[in-house]
Amino acid sequence: MSVFGIERSRSLWHLILAPTIWAIHFCVTYGMTAIWCERAPAAPGDLRLWILIVTAVALAMIFGVAWRAWRQWDYTDDYDYEHDGPTIEDRREFLGHAGFLLAVVSVIGVIYVALPAAFVGSCG
Repeated sequence: MSVFGIERSRSLWHLILAPTIWAIHFCVTYGMTAIWCERAPAAPGDLRLWILIVTAVALAMIFGVAWRAWRQWDYTDDYDYEHDGPTIEDRREFLGHAGFLLAVVSVIGVIYVALPAAFVGSCG
């Protein structure tokens, strides 16, 4: 498996992909809210729907990244938490482990970014 022609065990793209999706979700959600509240501050109902859609897409993408990172980590094969050896397998498993944990943090971040839409009554 490769991205941009780079082997997964040597690429850091897979490590930063979930936090990047979280950052893009943050920018899109808050940008969309700022524009919406400037144009129609009294009716945030449709905005909530759009935030829900953007959040669902971001979470689906992050879950996909987490699943690939989980498979790369290959924890259930040997139940090994230590990846400190100078081998390609240890490097691959370490990047999978770190990518999976970053995906978990990114899921939490996306949910917290979307939470205000559930509680705020209006823009004003």
